Amino acid sequence: MKNTIETLGEFGVIPVVAIEDAQDAVPLGQALIDGGLPCAEITFRTAAAAQAITALAQNLPQLLVGAGTVLNVEQANQAVEAGAKFIVSPGFDPFVVDWCIENEVPVMPGVATPTEISMALNRELNILKFFPAEVAGGIRALKAISGPFVGVKFVPTGGINPENLPAYLGLPAVHACGGSWLVKRNLISAGKFDEITRLTKEAVEIVRRMRG
Repeated sequence: MKNTIETLGEFGVIPVVAIEDAQDAVPLGQALIDGGLPCAEITFRTAAAAQAITALAQNLPQLLVGAGTVLNVEQANQAVEAGAKFIVSPGFDPFVVDWCIENEVPVMPGVATPTEISMALNRELNILKFFPAEVAGGIRALKAISGPFVGVKFVPTGGINPENLPAYLGLPAVHACGGSWLVKRNLISAGKFDEITRLTKEAVEIVRRMRG
């Protein structure tokens, strides 16, 4: 049986959401579902994160919702109590990772170096966030860093957009791509959920074209 991190690979794109008002969570989630992408990573970059996760978990059970930008164990625990099904961190924090493993919470830590990848493998984690993807060298860097680590899959996040998404998805080591372009803060706060659905459909079509 696949865990939630493995399931994210089937979507190809993971919307990375910073939400300012939890009241926008359900219409946002519905916009993603309508666009054919029933998943979301709600980042702990705003005070509304936990409340937004709860709203999504309670009202849209068909949406696979997780928590991103989790920086410490306290946030990880808060996210899980709110209803998050997986945890994503920007870097490799052994305290967060070990807490998730001990509590059987799927976790995807951020990595950017071979050392961090090795730390993850030592904990039997083989699906990892590559962050910040474009700043860290983009596709060339990911090709190079993935070479020695056969069987490890990456979720590049940071600077992904519709223009470079196909190239990332074309890499065998890429599990899925994290992106905020389809769920920009200004679109959410302005209530432009139809536009979010349109951008989501566009992303889904790119995934379909690249993966068949």
